[in-house]
Amino acid sequence: MIARLASPWTASLQARRRGCEPEGSRSWRGSAARAAALALALCSPAAADEAFVTNQGSGDVTIVDLATMRPAATLAIGGKPAGVAVSADGARAYVTSPEGKYLTVIDARERRALRRIALEGGPLGLAVAPDGGRVYVADMYEGRLFAVDPEAGAVVATAQVGVTPSGVAVTPDGRLILVSIRDADRIAFVDAASFRKIGEIEVGRHPFGVTIDAAGARAYTANVESDDVSVIDIAARRVAATVKVGKRPYCVALAQGRGFVTDQYAEAVSVFDLTTLAPVGEVKVGEYPEGIGASRDGKTVYVANWFTNEFWSIAADSLTVTGKAKTGDGPRAFGAFIRAMN
Repeated sequence: MIARLASPWTASLQARRRGCEPEGSRSWRGSAARAAALALALCSPAAADEAFVTNQGSGDVTIVDLATMRPAATLAIGGKPAGVAVSADGARAYVTSPEGKYLTVIDARERRALRRIALEGGPLGLAVAPDGGRVYVADMYEGRLFAVDPEAGAVVATAQVGVTPSGVAVTPDGRLILVSIRDADRIAFVDAASFRKIGEIEVGRHPFGVTIDAAGARAYTANVESDDVSVIDIAARRVAATVKVGKRPYCVALAQGRGFVTDQYAEAVSVFDLTTLAPVGEVKVGEYPEGIGASRDGKTVYVANWFTNEFWSIAADSLTVTGKAKTGDGPRAFGAFIRAMN
């Protein structure tokens, strides 16, 4: 059932903090200009990284200031939003609405929705090309992957990838797209240039989230029904190892040489070493953790807890919970939800 919103295109800004205003004339020069620019950067709210948390139940997105772990704004989206991806330059955030059958384009800097792009089927997982020119969206109902031109607002290519595609990730060079094919227990490889499926491999049962490391060498899939993570050698297109984790894993984040996995039924995050693949520990979090992501410095990991309407931060080294923020109803944050300020 599609969520009903009175004003789906009213992007309501809530509690947005005001930054410091620079003093002096417009003709900044030399050291004075640099000092003013530095002061502005230090005092502006734009200095803090943000998280775009999709809330399926309330049909909106909570933008969380990661420096304070407080909600900074709420954007009405509608259509049971679930998937999210932020562009590398931090200018855009994209949100899928599986029941509304559309992709919402958000101006992340101004915190307002720009447009909806209609998509057939059930748009769910998504990823943004490194140059921001394409958004790749999985159609979970019809087994397709869409290439969307976000500025033109149109689908420019479609590839058949397999039954119930869910998570999507792109290699850092933008050449290869990986899609988890949930009901086939496989990962599909799609060539970004030709937009054709060029292969697939078998992984654990019901892979959902897929994450690629910064080097583009390995991918990690959270396999919901086999309670493990498949470690994929991307160049060789083979599973290099399988790591046992907690009950019903959903997504994987990477930080400080560790893998962090949301275990839905365990209400915990499993942690393992990326080199030895040995378990490191477990962090108890809220009920039904789903989306997970790491800060750009790798010091903090963030988790959306679906059933408790909370967004938590965890220190990646000590594995202690360092903050909590309230969200809308049913936070999913399925995808790359952190906007790193540049």
